[in-house]
Amino acid sequence: MSEAKVLEIKDLHKSFKSGFLGKKIKILKGISLEVKQGEIFGYLGPNGAGKTSTLKCILGLIFPDKGRINIFGFDHLSTKAKQKIGFLPENPYFYDYLTASEFLNFYNQLFQKQKTENIDDLLKLVGIEKSGNTQLRKFSKGMLQRLALAQTLLNDPELVLLDEPLGGLDPIGRKEIRDIILKLKQKGKTVFLSSHILQDIEMICDRVAVLVNGEVINQGRLEDLVSQEILFTEMTVSQINPRELEKFGKTLTQYGNRSLIKIYDPDKVQEILQIIDEKKGKVHSLVPRTQTLEDIFVGMVKQK
Repeated sequence: MSEAKVLEIKDLHKSFKSGFLGKKIKILKGISLEVKQGEIFGYLGPNGAGKTSTLKCILGLIFPDKGRINIFGFDHLSTKAKQKIGFLPENPYFYDYLTASEFLNFYNQLFQKQKTENIDDLLKLVGIEKSGNTQLRKFSKGMLQRLALAQTLLNDPELVLLDEPLGGLDPIGRKEIRDIILKLKQKGKTVFLSSHILQDIEMICDRVAVLVNGEVINQGRLEDLVSQEILFTEMTVSQINPRELEKFGKTLTQYGNRSLIKIYDPDKVQEILQIIDEKKGKVHSLVPRTQTLEDIFVGMVKQK
């Protein structure tokens, strides 16, 4: 992966006035991060942490109180920088009575030199090529999100900014959008993905930054942030009295004739398996649990 900096944010501050007296509320408190070429960068934080405000500053929709933003080495407000980016907002707007092809052609007219030559290729990339002549009012949430992503790619951007692209989708829809994002990486695009959905970030991002209360409190590669040490082992058993195993671990739940047991001492796992075999019990699952991004995220939020 190239080490070239696609997006560089240095000491970004932003505040808004609130209430009758116009009291200033700090939203961003010195954000600094770098996004490298060809990576999927996850910008992770709870609702209200400042993720969308950061994106709006990058795009020039709002202006920071202090700080510097460069895109491919250019100031973020320059034409050269804006030509290289595509943006998918959290709540895109659609003209319901246009077809998918008409919708993309309409927005394609806004571009001049960067105008895409083939709308059909974009529809195929996002997996709705068979719905090009269908009115958008007949689209599902997932199909609309795919179309919005196609609109984001009209100018063939090198940096794709996505604000909560997986929000409100069912598991199948989330997987489909994740697959499209991975395709963008394969095409050499750089993706800045803002989200609060931990599982999706963990599955597709190369590096992450964790934002809490307007501050980046940790960032780096996932393998560096998440420990591979086994925290405990979960075992699902049946045909044996769970009380015979309680000295080795804690019984979490019982459903039907099955028991879920959490074992903290890895050296005891083999001994438990031997006892279950002697008692003619049955093991349905044996899952070592390592630290997850969720563990890190929840811990960081609680500390703040």
